[in-house]
Amino acid sequence: MVKAIVGACWGDEGKGKITDMLAEKADIVIRFQGGSNAGHTIINDYGKFALHQMPSGVFNENTVNIIGTGVAFNVPYFIKELEYIKESGIKEPKILISDRVELMMPYHIMFDTYEEARLSEKSFGSTKSGIAPFYSDKYAKTGIQICHLFHEDVLMERIKAACEIKNVLLEHLYHKPLLDPQAIFDEVIQYRDAVAPYVINTTEYLNKAIKEGKEILLEGQLGALKDPDHGIFPMTTSSSTLAGFATVGAGIPPYEIKKVYTVVKAYSSAVGAGAFVSEIFGDEAQELRLRGGDGGEFGATTGRPRRMGWFDCVATRYGCMLQGTTDVAFTVIDALSYLDEIPVCVAYEIDGKETKEFPVTPVLEKAKPVLKVLPGWKCDIRGITKYEDLPENARNYIEFIEKEIGFPITIVSNGPKRSEIIFR
Repeated sequence: MVKAIVGACWGDEGKGKITDMLAEKADIVIRFQGGSNAGHTIINDYGKFALHQMPSGVFNENTVNIIGTGVAFNVPYFIKELEYIKESGIKEPKILISDRVELMMPYHIMFDTYEEARLSEKSFGSTKSGIAPFYSDKYAKTGIQICHLFHEDVLMERIKAACEIKNVLLEHLYHKPLLDPQAIFDEVIQYRDAVAPYVINTTEYLNKAIKEGKEILLEGQLGALKDPDHGIFPMTTSSSTLAGFATVGAGIPPYEIKKVYTVVKAYSSAVGAGAFVSEIFGDEAQELRLRGGDGGEFGATTGRPRRMGWFDCVATRYGCMLQGTTDVAFTVIDALSYLDEIPVCVAYEIDGKETKEFPVTPVLEKAKPVLKVLPGWKCDIRGITKYEDLPENARNYIEFIEKEIGFPITIVSNGPKRSEIIFR
């Protein structure tokens, strides 16, 4: 069976833990989009890990981990993470890389940094990981596929063609030193030996695995509100974060996905600029930030403090709808245990009218949260494994949100460890 694990909102919902947990029984885990711009934090028997390029199945020695065609593949990050995993005493994971995946080039990161500096106050809050320049090149067909590493003449030709365009921008827009195609070729060709053992035709491999009835997980990065088509444009990422794209980024038929686990956090958090209707500030935000996640709500990639807010039913319902949700995994509910009362955003007020529909960005910028306050449970619930053992107010909170978003909450995560989970 093929299952997708995706985020409902801004990302950082706890997908890494859910993937790690489900990967125990998975034959294959696939990363299908995004790059090293967002991390997944995983806590298991081996320790605490922040992964950026690796699929979250690398801790299960029987799982094959695939970097799919939709990924922005950062080879130096991949090498660094592989060493990091092995140095942590974990058996070398089984990894396959699509022979069609495109490479994050050194100049992508450079251009991301230059553009954010040029935009100044109007910047997108990029992690400066090269993601927008990478996907711009991909869709302009000026990118470099990993297979080009094994065809030096093609690689050199494509680097020269890319540099011709980029040097115009460097000279006249950014006023920075020009790119040397030979120097870039010499740097990138060194990737070849590191990736050669892993590169195969993953499309053939996966379609054969489906026919054999293998258990396959498609692992997304970020959440639905960061999707470039359906998210809070232009404060989005540059690849589709939706389960519908998972089949494209992996190379399997769309009808093969049978389950879509949409991961939803028990409150809201976001990294980067843009509209965030249920946002809270000051001491109230800092208290929740420090209690959230494991060790606080700070970006796994940048270390930036995340923006905090109350649970947003409008945004989450929209995200779950886009993802084609079959199951909601509700995470980090234990972080709310300190509150006497818990506000929930149940609607938006826009120009004096209430709505439960998630609007386009210019309208969203004007939205104010309509809050309903629910009673808290004021006791530690971390590690409870039976739903009926949760305090009544904790169950009421879950069931209220389930009704508001209209999708079934079948998994409740009440702690960072793999074992701290409730199945409903």
